[in-house]
Amino acid sequence: MTSLLDRLNPQQRAAVEHTEGPVLILAGAGSGKTRVITYRIAYLIEVCGVPPENILAVTFTNKAADQMKERVLALLEGRIGTLPHISTFHSFCVSVLRRYIDRLGYTRDFTIYDEDDQQRAVKIAGQELGLSDWISSPRSVLSRISAAKNRGITPERMQSEAYDPNTRNLAALFERYESRLRQSNALDFDDLLLKTVALFDDAPDVTEAYNRRFRYVMVDEYQDTNRIQYQLIRQLTQAQQNICAVGDEDQSIYRWRGADIENILNFDRDCPGTTIIRLEQNYRSTQMILDAATAVVSNNRARKGKTLRTDRGAGSRVGLYEARDADDEGWFVAAEIAKALREGPAESIGVLFRTNAQSRVLEEALRRNHIEYRVVGGTSFYDRTEIKDALAYARLANNPRDSSAMLRILNTPPRGIGQTTIDQLQAFAAQRELPLWEALQEALGQGEALFSSRALKAFGEFRNLVSGLVEDRERLSLSEFFRAILDRTHYVEILDAERSPVAESRIENLRELLNAAAEAEERGERLSEFLDHAALVSDADSFDERARVTLMTLHSAKGLEFSIVFLVGMEEGLFPHVLSIDDDAALEEERRLCYVGMTRAKDRLFLTWARERRSYARQSYEGTRPSRFLSEIPHELLEPLNIEMFASKPRTSWENAVNSVEGVERFFAERGRGRTPSIPGPVIPRAMPAVAPRWRQGSKVRHPKYGIGTVLESEGEGENTKLTVSFPGYGRKKLVERYASLEKV
Repeated sequence: MTSLLDRLNPQQRAAVEHTEGPVLILAGAGSGKTRVITYRIAYLIEVCGVPPENILAVTFTNKAADQMKERVLALLEGRIGTLPHISTFHSFCVSVLRRYIDRLGYTRDFTIYDEDDQQRAVKIAGQELGLSDWISSPRSVLSRISAAKNRGITPERMQSEAYDPNTRNLAALFERYESRLRQSNALDFDDLLLKTVALFDDAPDVTEAYNRRFRYVMVDEYQDTNRIQYQLIRQLTQAQQNICAVGDEDQSIYRWRGADIENILNFDRDCPGTTIIRLEQNYRSTQMILDAATAVVSNNRARKGKTLRTDRGAGSRVGLYEARDADDEGWFVAAEIAKALREGPAESIGVLFRTNAQSRVLEEALRRNHIEYRVVGGTSFYDRTEIKDALAYARLANNPRDSSAMLRILNTPPRGIGQTTIDQLQAFAAQRELPLWEALQEALGQGEALFSSRALKAFGEFRNLVSGLVEDRERLSLSEFFRAILDRTHYVEILDAERSPVAESRIENLRELLNAAAEAEERGERLSEFLDHAALVSDADSFDERARVTLMTLHSAKGLEFSIVFLVGMEEGLFPHVLSIDDDAALEEERRLCYVGMTRAKDRLFLTWARERRSYARQSYEGTRPSRFLSEIPHELLEPLNIEMFASKPRTSWENAVNSVEGVERFFAERGRGRTPSIPGPVIPRAMPAVAPRWRQGSKVRHPKYGIGTVLESEGEGENTKLTVSFPGYGRKKLVERYASLEKV
């Protein structure tokens, strides 16, 4: 074992050899924490003589637990008969409850409900309470129930504190859901933890038995523990204090799931005599990347502090690209990826973003450049449920004979049309060899001979809704038509009432769909062309599991690493997210999320932001402010990637802005005060001329819808030239020459 310890750096070795009493190991990103945990387990067994059955190690995923088991076996070279108990929190709790749950009034053959079972239970509860129409998404209801359970809120307490009908409905569903589980002798995933904690509270002899058995307890990813997991660990270590918590407060990013950063911050207060060991040797990233990431997260108050270092050398500075807009940002990312793939050897490339809605523009840029990619931890934009729902309404309005689209939305959002009624309508349509839409019209004409009055009422409301959309399609622009779909269906209002992170993400996706429709409108696309485009880009063949380019949200990226990382959308209101800006704790979590994203990069890191983005509310482009996180990075660590555009010009305030993000913020502050900052020209792709010869800045043009406008910016050549034109009364519009039908004035 001594030879094995020689493979560890001094900090890792200290963490392994310090076995007695409470230990807090603050493991910086890429510092080898899994190695420390597994070596520590092997050291306890091989050197300290601790029987494996006296060791408990808990983590959050089965993959992490399996990896630990494999490494421990490899270290001990099979010299043990049994392994320590290494598992997830939930698996550990199952092992306890299978032995002792009868103390709580359940039988030991209880069932564990998976997500499908839980959703089914919520749906049945909704039917029993007459709340089926209120439940737009069982998953969102379960998310809110889970949050309440993990905060220790009972159905009775929720009902007593309810201040609006939505909360009262949720409380009623919560109570009925819990009742159904109890009647079925079933537990959901939250119950596995909650019932174990309750058992240890109610049965001191059981708690004492587990304290005697597990003399050494180790917890991985301690920063992600919630209130219930914290209680469980405290119960397991009452008799002895040989607890080792491993984690990184700077990577605590799951507050929305219930994770409580105070658990790791207050560990030494809760466990007197704690030894704190910092793992600061990073084996993943270059020093420039580490210094930039540390500079950002150091602005947080809620942290213990670490100084990461690496033997990989300084590396390249962090690339900073300020795009003109989201399309330009996508162009830059695609161009740099294409370059990296040509030059190699880029083992992996990660494109990370704050919200799922940001993926649309990036996906389209990659497709245009024939770059294979995959979306991880989410679904491709046009394959997302809410997007497919909105598109189905558009498809039906465009083609009422589209029965597939109609089946998707007949009861979406819920309008009281159950599956039995839908089956009857389909049979009625098949019998008469009619499209579903015509069958519905005929059913309404025949009255209650075939369907109940309730079903006919719902059919009538649906017919009126779709008929209204057919009229809207004829009289409204493309973007206005999609806005009408959301207005008439109340889709966004229903999601908003759920008050959950999942619902907020779905709303953001729908807003991005409005942006996509507006962009298509500016290209001159008709509804049918837009629907064709959406159908083609959602083709599963576009994705290759072997692709080296991965698109994912920052939350999904935790624990991963890439040769090259692009962190896009670094703007105030986007990252940090608008919902976090006025909440100090939430803002610090956003900063930690930025740190996590930056430290995924091994060799190169690019940060991008767009000077303007389309506002879904105004359907026009609005100026943005660069993320405060950019201003927290020392300028000597940044490599501005637009600077060569201005090399021949005198030094200007904009060039200063490129070299220092504080300068960018001053730029926007000047603009906000009505002053005119010095701007050499738009940020455009370097390979293209600043102004195409045919369309010059200041030129007057005529558009068939918007009238006469002034050219502000031009990019590209020939029919593919992209123009930014200001039209009185309509604002700034982005147009592509080949679609826009522009005339020079």
